[in-house]
Amino acid sequence: MVIMEDLSIEEKLTILTDAAKYDVACTSSGVDRKGKAGGMGNTAACGICHSFAADGRCISLLKILYTNECIYDCKYCINRISNDTQRTSFTPDEICELTMQFYRRNYIEGLFLSSGIRKNPTSTMEEIYIALYRLREIHHFNGYIHVKAIPGADSGIIERIGYLADRMSTNLELPTAAGLQEMAPNKTRKIILAPMKQIQRGIGERNRSGIHRIGAGRKNDRAIGKEPVSGNTGTDKKVRQDGWGLEPLPSAREKERKDMLLYHGSQDLLMEQENNRQIILPSSDHKNFVPAGQSTQMIVGATQENDYQILTVAQALYHKYDMKRVFYSAYVALNEDSKLPALGTKPPLLREHRLYQADWLLRFYGFTAEELLTEDRPNFNVYLDPKCEWALRHLEYFPVEINQATYQMLLRIPGIGVKSARRIIMARKSARLDFDNLKRIGVVLKRAHYFITCNGKMMYQTKIDEDYITRRILELDRRKNWELDYNVTFRQLSLFDDMDVSGILT
Repeated sequence: MVIMEDLSIEEKLTILTDAAKYDVACTSSGVDRKGKAGGMGNTAACGICHSFAADGRCISLLKILYTNECIYDCKYCINRISNDTQRTSFTPDEICELTMQFYRRNYIEGLFLSSGIRKNPTSTMEEIYIALYRLREIHHFNGYIHVKAIPGADSGIIERIGYLADRMSTNLELPTAAGLQEMAPNKTRKIILAPMKQIQRGIGERNRSGIHRIGAGRKNDRAIGKEPVSGNTGTDKKVRQDGWGLEPLPSAREKERKDMLLYHGSQDLLMEQENNRQIILPSSDHKNFVPAGQSTQMIVGATQENDYQILTVAQALYHKYDMKRVFYSAYVALNEDSKLPALGTKPPLLREHRLYQADWLLRFYGFTAEELLTEDRPNFNVYLDPKCEWALRHLEYFPVEINQATYQMLLRIPGIGVKSARRIIMARKSARLDFDNLKRIGVVLKRAHYFITCNGKMMYQTKIDEDYITRRILELDRRKNWELDYNVTFRQLSLFDDMDVSGILT
């Protein structure tokens, strides 16, 4: 590991944007915070700017690592300690400078910040906290911020970051504990799930009470109004009510700041903060705890888990941890290891695409993982979308009369989405629908006509046979599947392809 020192901010940016490109951004906003006088930015609904790479990945315009230094040796990670690569780190002030300068020039609408692990998880998260605190409180940045929580970090620092970020995510990385143990010996499922549970609890408590609590969810929590500060054992502090809820008086808050920064030997950060005389808690402007919810990411294709295992884990995460999104990342073979796919192996992009489609069915269409896949049929046919595959395996339910079907059944017909199903329900209150009506509503008839009737008649004389319908649908999807399967562009969108970077940061 070669740590690069005395680099310019432009040189650091080049290294750390490249190091971040395989971390799925998960940047859908999901929060509505309007701009205000004296601040910069907003998170109005869908306010985070997206870019889509050629392989379909959703990428935030400013997606960086705080550091690509890492003490862990995860076999699948490009930033693992055993890789001989250039290492560097931003400072909190550099994160602020980059974000503000790019935002002022309308290059970005938010920040996606992840990190390797330098020294230990807690000290790394402390540095990230300082960067976010300065963005919000010193620079008054009101835009969207998504932060990756580092498993193993102190729960207190994760909580404080939760009041500054719009979304937090903790990468599950691999769907099974056995796969994780084999590929990431420094991590365990228990350590990864702990911050997920904490974030879920924090969101729930905040939504229920609307009151900020230091150390929410800890065993030593006391009644509201007698909340002990971090590092204080047995001494209750008076609290005051202000626009952000209940918080310690300045003297108590200062001690809390010191105690927090002294976790795991962060004396250098403490001294830096002492010199700048900054408080540690956010202001009333940022009182919501992770308002856009949490998400996670799983790697697809690095280990031997099948689609059924991946999808059942995703389903459990939605149910148990109230995930907003589970993201899937096709593994790009970058590291040489006997336990990994060989270098040059094509990433399973089409498989990733099918998992995203199946995930959509879980969240919005009323399907379960057990309906889509079974232990006997554990993998999707990558050449068919999961909804079509389900319908072809259950032709006993079809054809469906469009003027009589329930909303739930409409959602299970290939070619009919959530919007078109709702429109069908509304339209047939006033008239019986025919195929022309369905086309105007937005139904994809070239896919749906195999599975529906209108007024007792099919659109064409179609044989209700699995092989016949499968062949016809494959003909429709052949070009799109080929483009997904063979497009191997993995380069992250660059902010600097057509511009001189040096002028941006001056």
